[in-house]
Amino acid sequence: MYRLNLQQQAIAEKARAITEHVIAPRAALVDTRGEFPQESLDALAREGFWGLTIAPEYGGMGQGLRVMCAVLDQIAQGCASTAMVYLMHLCGVTAYAAATEKTSQYLRAAAQGQHLSTLAWSEFGSRSHFWAPVSQEQTSNGRTTITASKSFVTSAGRAQGYVVTTRWANAARPVDSTLYLVLGNDPGIRVSGPWDGLGMRGNMSAPMQLQDVALGQERALTEPGKGLDTMLSAVLPAFNLGNAAVCLGIAESAVQATQRHITTGRFRYNDSALADLPLERSRLAQMRIETDRARAHLASALDAVENPGPTTMLMVLESKAAAGESAVQVTDLGLRACGGAGFSRNLGVERAFRDARAAQIMGPTTDVLHEFIGRALCGMEVF
Repeated sequence: MYRLNLQQQAIAEKARAITEHVIAPRAALVDTRGEFPQESLDALAREGFWGLTIAPEYGGMGQGLRVMCAVLDQIAQGCASTAMVYLMHLCGVTAYAAATEKTSQYLRAAAQGQHLSTLAWSEFGSRSHFWAPVSQEQTSNGRTTITASKSFVTSAGRAQGYVVTTRWANAARPVDSTLYLVLGNDPGIRVSGPWDGLGMRGNMSAPMQLQDVALGQERALTEPGKGLDTMLSAVLPAFNLGNAAVCLGIAESAVQATQRHITTGRFRYNDSALADLPLERSRLAQMRIETDRARAHLASALDAVENPGPTTMLMVLESKAAAGESAVQVTDLGLRACGGAGFSRNLGVERAFRDARAAQIMGPTTDVLHEFIGRALCGMEVF
């Protein structure tokens, strides 16, 4: 479906092997305990996957969005929490790559598996509208100070680098922001609350407080007030397409678990199989069709990014919303098809059902994406 060449297929196959042998066996424990998947991330780091999209001159694999999506799909089939942490890392290094003259040392460290990155965009004051931060930098004598209450920071307290957005000191509009790199050991940054989510329970998306964090201009990842440009042109495509791939991995895990259950489960009283029931077969067929359809949409979005045209941004916006809704539908069907067994934790369908709901409320939320797409189709300004 992703139409990879031989080199790219080898990378995706390596990700599949890591998922099978390391990531998937720990997924239930990560979910039950709400435990950060450090061992799974370490396994990816050892094989160079923290540098998947980093240019070879910085020690990375130099792969693009297509391979990124194929890898994320594989990882999410084993553990959605690990996939989400990994996606946010890839989004963080995408922001680094937009300012390589300032971030080369962090790109090299990430490629070596020594620097985990993430985004710290959403704020309590602007909620999922991350493009309009309410915090505002203070500048004096070439130094910037940031005070902000960030919400839902994936890998909170675990990442070495946080791509932080704040309103520009001279902002005329809410969207006039600047992106900065804040390091985990900078004075004034701390995790300010726990993470205990319905799904994605291991991704540690806790709130963080930045209090008078002082930064030099070498930490600015964008020109003053131009943060939104980098968000839209560089990070949003990686985030939306990658999020779609994670959703597809979740959906695929539900399809596979449901197929195993109804083809092996039996009624002892008449020695018939669950698969003998037409309704069960129908539900499985619907799950397969919807997952395949969503993958085809993602493939079309990747084509549009690689061959830019008038509909490229529309396809990028659609990708997260479409795959997110498909994952919700597929996991709901899986739970119905597997019945009580699916409702328990034994099959993994219940976990997929919960994990799939994250895309709907993760900014930009599905409702917001529908609004963006509708505005674009009506010829209106999106923001």
